[in-house]
Amino acid sequence: MRRTRGHTVDVTTLAELERRLGEGVRHLSGWRVRHVDLRQRPGLLRGHDVEGATFLGCDFADDEARGAEEGGAVVLPRLSEPTVPVDVRRDSLYTARELFDAPRWTDSLDGRAYAWSQDVPAGPAADEAALARTLHDHAIDLALDAWRADRRVVGVMGGHAAQRGDTTYADAARLGHLLGAGLTVATGGGPGAMEAANLGARLAAHPAAAVEEAVAELSRVPSYRPSVDAWAASAFAVCDRFDEPRESLAIPTWHYGHEPPGVFATAIAKYFRNATREAILLEVCDAGIVFLPGAAGTVQEVFQDACENYYADAGDVAPMVLVGVEHWTRTLPAWPLLQALAAERAMADSVHLVDTVEEAAALLG
Repeated sequence: MRRTRGHTVDVTTLAELERRLGEGVRHLSGWRVRHVDLRQRPGLLRGHDVEGATFLGCDFADDEARGAEEGGAVVLPRLSEPTVPVDVRRDSLYTARELFDAPRWTDSLDGRAYAWSQDVPAGPAADEAALARTLHDHAIDLALDAWRADRRVVGVMGGHAAQRGDTTYADAARLGHLLGAGLTVATGGGPGAMEAANLGARLAAHPAAAVEEAVAELSRVPSYRPSVDAWAASAFAVCDRFDEPRESLAIPTWHYGHEPPGVFATAIAKYFRNATREAILLEVCDAGIVFLPGAAGTVQEVFQDACENYYADAGDVAPMVLVGVEHWTRTLPAWPLLQALAAERAMADSVHLVDTVEEAAALLG
């Protein structure tokens, strides 16, 4: 068993799985179980919380695979073909319909690409797979450069954990709607606040009431767990309901492929390398970035963006707006440090702390 960055735990044999579970572990969030034959131990997972776990190419007894899915796990079949599932020479960004091109997400291009990226082969095939991922991401770089050439892009960063219908989700959707009236909204492309901001931007040609209606409709399926398929289907239903979609951008990664991409962005630049994706997401937001309340990932983005602005010339500084005075001064007090960094630098007048998304939009709109 190998522990990787964050809380990810790789398990590749039945003995490893039995030993770990025998130590009293009950919550498997972040686990990645690969090519384990669970038919030899039916009921092994019974009594364990599998939400957030990924089972890749595993064999299950009876209906236990369905039970794992219903418990919030991602169950990916073993790929029958060794070929690369993505076009490494593509010349355009993805659309949601292209990524979700099958009734079941696990059978779709997005699901198959995630499974392929996680099922790292041994020997020379590993080098070929690494080259394919690099070539694909380079092709996405070029397509993204061409796509954003004549657009002013504003970023919205925030937590992935917000469920549809939550106050945080509704705020992000309202912010995307306000910003989308005059700018191109970009997000990290995942669920939560990211999905909400792309939703609001998509409906920018509609009145604010349309955003409220859409959020209320989506709240019937608040999360992609336990069913990615139901989550995506409800989003596509909203897309079909409202015409005249405004352009917006999502930049997700298969590094977090267990979290499906949102479907509301009209252009999706999906990468295999997360470090590349994080840097590019901040780079493309030339009109500034709004940081909604979030946790470690959002804090990382705040200071990664702050570092770029700290060393930038005055003409290259992009505004930074943090939303949520209580959150950014007490819960996660990033604001005092950001202020200290900005003092007497070119970025000093470009960092802001506000309490509402309306105030944030007014600063950047």
